Amino acid sequence: MAKLTKAQREWRPGMPKKRRSTKVMFASTVLLLEAFVAFFATLAVFGLKRGEVPPALILGFGIALSVVLVLACAVLRKPWGIGLGWALQIVLILTGFAEPMMFIVGVLFAACWWYGIRAGLRIDRENAQRDREQAAWEAEHGADGGQPA
Repeated sequence: MAKLTKAQREWRPGMPKKRRSTKVMFASTVLLLEAFVAFFATLAVFGLKRGEVPPALILGFGIALSVVLVLACAVLRKPWGIGLGWALQIVLILTGFAEPMMFIVGVLFAACWWYGIRAGLRIDRENAQRDREQAAWEAEHGADGGQPA
């Protein structure tokens, strides 16, 4: 039999499903898109500057950056996860020294990251408020909505 996760072991019938963070979903989406862009930019730099820079250095750095961008999605729930995301935004912008168009791409992705975090926080606050109001209404009127049986 497969091993159950913590959430599966703690689940009981009738338990409300825990709401996922919109901020984390938006941030994960931006990081994954950046991973694809970093990988394809690596291939572009490899093709353009193979004679100037050792290919192992180009491929090693580019693929490592892509992998770190993907793995960063796993730590976004931790307090330092968003800070790591900001650091990766700076690294992506700095790849413009290898390929100047990456300055533009990096700044655009940093803007997407900023907006995703900002909008995600706002949506999470609104959802929390809505959940509090729903719980208060259910406590006042009962779970069945006050409808006669």
